[in-house]
Amino acid sequence: MTEQRLNGVGVSPVSASGTAIWYTPEPTLTDPDPPAPETIDSEAEWNRFLTARQTAKSELQNERERTAAAVGESEAEVFDAHIQFLADPQIESGVNSAVESGRPAEHAVSETFSEFIEQFEGMSGQMAERADDLRDVRDRLIRILSDSERADLSAVPPDSVILAERLTPSDTAQLDPDRVAGFATVAGGRTSHAAIFARSLALPAVVGVGTELNTVEAESAIAVDGTAGTVIIDPTPETQAAVGNESVTIQTDSVSTADGHPIEVAANVGTSADIQTAREYGADGIGLFRSEFLFLDRAEPPTEAEQYETYRSALESFPDGRVIVRTLDIGGDKQIEYLDLPTEDNPFLGERGIRRSLGPDEELFKTQLRALLRAARDAETGTGTGGGSSSSSGNLAVMLPLVSTIEEVTEAQSMIETVASNIETADGDDTTDADSDLDSAVRTPEFGVMIETPASAFLAPELTDHVDFFSIGTNDLAQYVMAAERGNDRVRTLGDYQQPAVFRAIDTTVRAAEGTDTWVGMCGEMAGDPSMTQLLIGLGLTELSMSAVSVPQVKSAVQETTVSEAQTLVESAREATTRDTIESLRDDR
Repeated sequence: MTEQRLNGVGVSPVSASGTAIWYTPEPTLTDPDPPAPETIDSEAEWNRFLTARQTAKSELQNERERTAAAVGESEAEVFDAHIQFLADPQIESGVNSAVESGRPAEHAVSETFSEFIEQFEGMSGQMAERADDLRDVRDRLIRILSDSERADLSAVPPDSVILAERLTPSDTAQLDPDRVAGFATVAGGRTSHAAIFARSLALPAVVGVGTELNTVEAESAIAVDGTAGTVIIDPTPETQAAVGNESVTIQTDSVSTADGHPIEVAANVGTSADIQTAREYGADGIGLFRSEFLFLDRAEPPTEAEQYETYRSALESFPDGRVIVRTLDIGGDKQIEYLDLPTEDNPFLGERGIRRSLGPDEELFKTQLRALLRAARDAETGTGTGGGSSSSSGNLAVMLPLVSTIEEVTEAQSMIETVASNIETADGDDTTDADSDLDSAVRTPEFGVMIETPASAFLAPELTDHVDFFSIGTNDLAQYVMAAERGNDRVRTLGDYQQPAVFRAIDTTVRAAEGTDTWVGMCGEMAGDPSMTQLLIGLGLTELSMSAVSVPQVKSAVQETTVSEAQTLVESAREATTRDTIESLRDDR
């Protein structure tokens, strides 16, 4: 048969082939039409729901423990959110009302959850993906109420490639890398839980393929290329031979270009589990610590003590490296209930990032700064109770998200200096360093900003007077430059980092830093694309940060690059007027 290729979003830089298996987990109601209301015992149905909810909670707690052990704590935290959905007062009230009106428990759950799923689907980005979490909880409850058997993804035949409309967190938590070669889904995006699990497990995965995936028959020979974002049906022998043969060598040492220019290759992390993964894949340090992950999926913000322990652990995990912590970046598609964020028509253009830290979240910002500065001080001196007495620790750097004015930078910088000067040497009950060295000084850290708005790119020449570094966030930069929302599949190509306008914004930023003491790095998806490494080095970037699983490929790409050849490539890219031109330069490198 003729080889056929379907395109989607590749979410992990590995490939594999196997046999297609369709997974259709959604349970169906035994009787899709509910019986007459007068035949329903509302009290009995409500008790059935309460019993099913308790069973579901126990299942989720067990799955959380298994996921934390097998994949990591950060991935397991999604099940905490599922448990919260089970107890959500609005959902409980909706089910109760439906039962009282004469609906069986299964139908009451189905109808209530469908309403909330529809609401989330009307949102964008990561908020839309929370609809998958609600589906997961709904399907679990209906399965329990219907006394149905759960499909067991952990027992599929070896070398299976799972195909599905979508995979929920509970589905992906079952995947056994020793049996599952990879997966592809009709729906889903790069930030979905399925994508996150795929990267954590180093599983080949392509999401968002579209309805064309439905044409693939079960038992077909199939390959999944997570780098190219391609699903290949009936691959030729040549394709089969190429798939799964990525030559990946983990290098724990720092690397340089072929002509001797050192390039720092770091990892993006969100939790302590991610830090360990970054070390395993040979990252030089942490180029983006997404500190907002510490604030998500919980009922109240983390204490200063909790933050202190996490930041100190990160610093001590990379004693010879740099640890760049992005201050709290919420708003947009990252909503936190306990902060009572405003409802905005265009949340990506609203109150998010540094705008909140210098406004309604100022006290949270100060607490975070205090935890960061104390962690850096104690990790350096080996004091406090952070778990170590090492005399060597990573170098802390702090960067601000979504900067668009000089005033934001100077105000934040002043706040950091004030917090540093006001830290007491012996803290109160909410801290952990009562035994710290009373004479140790608190130093202000290396200070930088994210370049992710057109304003920050335009102001880069002036920003160099105030910061030590720029870190280019290509995900948001592409979104704002191209006016194409990053979570919207309909404008996915328009919001690509290979668009000439995005490339020029990056080039403008790097040129602004030339001849100054400000260095330039990158922490967006573009940094983790080995096919773009030569262009980025040619532009003049000296640090690249990415998902840990991409570190080995990028380190290899660095070593294969010469700066002179890279600069020649950049000259051609500067003249590009179409995305296809930049893509061809990348492919011809």
